[in-house]
Amino acid sequence: MGEITQEKPASKLKQGITGPMLYLFILGDVLGAGIYALVGEVSGEVGGAIWVPLVVALVLALLTAASYAELVSKYPRAGGAAVFAERAFKVPAISFLVGFAMLAAGVTSAAGLALAFTGDYLAPFLDVPAVPAAIVFLLLVALLNARGISESVRSNVVMTIIEVSGLVLVIVLVGLMLGKGEGYTEQITQFPAGVNPGTAVLAASVIAYYSFVGFEVSANIAEEVRDVRRVYPKAIFGAMLTAGLVYVLIGLAASVALPTEDLAGSSGPLLDVVSATGFGIPDWTFSLIALVAVANGALLTMIMSSRLTYGMSEQGLLPGVFGKVLPNRRTPWVAIAATTVVAMILTTTGGLASLAETVVLLLLFVFLSTNIAVIVLRRDKVEEKHFRTPIVVPYLAIASCILLLTQQDAAVWLRAGILMAIGLVLFAARRLTKGKTLGSKRPGAKEAKGKESAAQQ
Repeated sequence: MGEITQEKPASKLKQGITGPMLYLFILGDVLGAGIYALVGEVSGEVGGAIWVPLVVALVLALLTAASYAELVSKYPRAGGAAVFAERAFKVPAISFLVGFAMLAAGVTSAAGLALAFTGDYLAPFLDVPAVPAAIVFLLLVALLNARGISESVRSNVVMTIIEVSGLVLVIVLVGLMLGKGEGYTEQITQFPAGVNPGTAVLAASVIAYYSFVGFEVSANIAEEVRDVRRVYPKAIFGAMLTAGLVYVLIGLAASVALPTEDLAGSSGPLLDVVSATGFGIPDWTFSLIALVAVANGALLTMIMSSRLTYGMSEQGLLPGVFGKVLPNRRTPWVAIAATTVVAMILTTTGGLASLAETVVLLLLFVFLSTNIAVIVLRRDKVEEKHFRTPIVVPYLAIASCILLLTQQDAAVWLRAGILMAIGLVLFAARRLTKGKTLGSKRPGAKEAKGKESAAQQ
């Protein structure tokens, strides 16, 4: 029997987020840019059966979401995955690596979205090389990020409405297309010739999984949720299932609207789907919607990445220079600049699918930590009732993470490994700096240093 953990005093933060608001927050984080860009990549693996890996990815993501539901409702003021790791393992290096993996995933995601922005969706407006355009795009995102979070959040609200409207438009137009007796309905169960369906679905599920990440961010605002123990599990499962339904409908719509060979080769797949419905929607109209969706995703991930970098610096986990802020704007300009430069470099290292797979790989290690933490912390009892997932679920979640990790190729492992190695170097540098600083501040340190110098003379 573990000891009962006493509840901490009431939070200093205002608990102003209701259950419906939390549901919309999580849904907004999950629904978004990934599906606009990656439907073609998924089709390249599974042909017309796009919905199958989307369903598989949803089920696998729900397993880990159950672990978040338990830990957040058990420790509503604990924070995110890095704090869960600290509570479970009590090893600072592990907690740091979990936090840095989330940071690296955010920066890599922004790089991938920058490439998505410069693909077929941009073509109706500008015909420019992808990588230089992606770098300019990231610079513009950084400038908006540096202006202030209030401006960024206001932009996000408008852009979220636009991107969801675009997904609804795709579903409605293809539904009308089917109503006229048109479309390639036979494709929805067809896999590419000569391909093992099981292998193809697993490979595509890694890409599809990228579309479901984002739910983990909600753990960081749990302290501001009203009656979090009751509403958080409902909100996270409800939002994930809603997003899953929308994604499956988008997958079916894409498969019905276009021949798979056209879909698989597209970097603007939903634009091609809208054009194929034959309802005369101008290309520039839907391209603009898609560009807004992708830009919104990149802005959100860069806000998260820069603030996480700043926060880790403030906690002494990263060098102090990342904690510098603009005097008037009070935004973390060094953190914004550093994460933007890394994202720019990453745009030169691979295509959209490869970068998305790198994001998934990094987050799978975060999710592994969280799922193991659920098992470890079962012996830690709390006074308040909370959501408890069946004990088999975190074990299944661990197995699902390992399964998806086995599907990653060498280039993805190398990119993720380099990013985490950078994190370890920064962590070691900060530890050494802190050690020297602490040593110089110890009582008698100056006197001892003086005596040592005198003895050497």
